[in-house]
Amino acid sequence: MKLERSRFARIAGAVVSLCGLIAVSVCAADWPMFRGGPGLLGVTTNSLPEHLAVAWSYKAGTAVKSSPAVSNGLVVFGADDGFIRALAATNGALVWQFKTGDAVESSPLILDNRVFVGSNDGKLYALELASGKLAWAYETGDKIPGAPNLHRQGESMRILVGSYDFKLHCVDALSGKLIWTYETANYINGSPAVAAGQAVFGGCDAVLHSVDLDKGIKIKETEAGAYVAASVAVADDKAYFGHYQNEFVCIDLKLGKRAWTYKDREFPYFSSPAVTADKVVFGGQDKKVHCVERATGKLIWKFATRGKVDSSPVAAGDKVVVGSADGKIYLLSLADGHELWSYDTGQAVESSPAVAEGRIYIGSNDGKLYCFASAPPAGPAGKP
Repeated sequence: MKLERSRFARIAGAVVSLCGLIAVSVCAADWPMFRGGPGLLGVTTNSLPEHLAVAWSYKAGTAVKSSPAVSNGLVVFGADDGFIRALAATNGALVWQFKTGDAVESSPLILDNRVFVGSNDGKLYALELASGKLAWAYETGDKIPGAPNLHRQGESMRILVGSYDFKLHCVDALSGKLIWTYETANYINGSPAVAAGQAVFGGCDAVLHSVDLDKGIKIKETEAGAYVAASVAVADDKAYFGHYQNEFVCIDLKLGKRAWTYKDREFPYFSSPAVTADKVVFGGQDKKVHCVERATGKLIWKFATRGKVDSSPVAAGDKVVVGSADGKIYLLSLADGHELWSYDTGQAVESSPAVAEGRIYIGSNDGKLYCFASAPPAGPAGKP
C-alpha cells in the first residue's frame, strides 16, 4: 500500500526523532538500522542481563554476515544465499523472504512500513515491511555491501547508500528516484553516517568525505591515512573510525584534522566503533576488543579473543556485546572489559549485534540468525 508523501514524512520523522538522531543512544524498543541510528554510534539505552541463553535460532543455511534490524515485532536480515528474510522477534518464525540476485551483506534499514537494504547484485531494494513485497529497486553500478542510512529533507525522506561504483547515492524513499550522487575515487564499503546536515564516510580512496545532504556536494575532504572499510561513527562534530594502516583515529570535522590517534599493534581495523559519552569501543584484526577514552584516545582496556574482531560492538548500558572470528559472541563489562558471558556458534561471527528489549540478535557464518534472551543464573554443578 502506498503512503501519501506527507503522511510518510510525518511518521518517518517520528521514527527518526525517537530512534536515531539523539546524540548518545537509541530507544530500547527497536534497533531499526545498522548501529542503531543515523550517527552510527552503536549505543542503546537498553540494558542486558548477565545471564543469557538462546531464545531461538533460525537456520538460513548460508553465512549470515548482515547485521539484523529489529522493529515492529520483526527481525530483518540478509544472507549469502541472496535472501532478505523477516522473522517474528518473539520466536524466530519466518514471516516472509525476498530473493535478490546475489549475497546480501548489507544491513537493513526499517523505516515506517518499509525495509531498505542493498545487495551484492548492485541494487538497493525497498520492500513492504509486512509482506516483503517489492516497492521499488534502484540500481547502482556495483555491489552494495554497506547499510543504507536516512535523511529527512522537508516533507520527504531520503535514503543514502554507498556502492563499489565509487559513488554515494541519494534516492527518494517513497519512489526510489535518484536525487543526487557523489563520486569518490574508489570503493565505498561502509555505511555513511548522517549528522549535522552532512553525510560522513570513508572509502578505499583513504579519504574521509563530508557531503552536504541537501545538495550532494563536498563540504570537506580529510586524509584518513589509509583506506577505510569500516563505517564511521559521528558525534559532536567528531568522526571515529579505524583504517587499514593499523590506526584508529578521531577526526575533528570542523577543523578537518586529527584530534587523536590510537595505535597498538600492526593490525588493521574493520570493525565500526560504539561511541558512548566517554568511551569508544571497537574490534581489531589483532583479535582484540579495544576501549579508549573518547576525549583523548587513551587506552582504558583490551579484551583478547581467539580470532579477528570485524564485528562491530554495541554498548548497552554497562555492557558491551560483540562477535569474533573465533566463533563466539561475547558479553563484556563496559567499565573494565572483563568477560561476563559468551556463546560459541562454531563458525566466525562477522555480523554485528542488534539489541532490542533486553535481547541480542546476531548472525553467524554457521548459517544461523540467533536471538539471546535472559536466562536464570547457573546454580551448583551448573544447574539452574
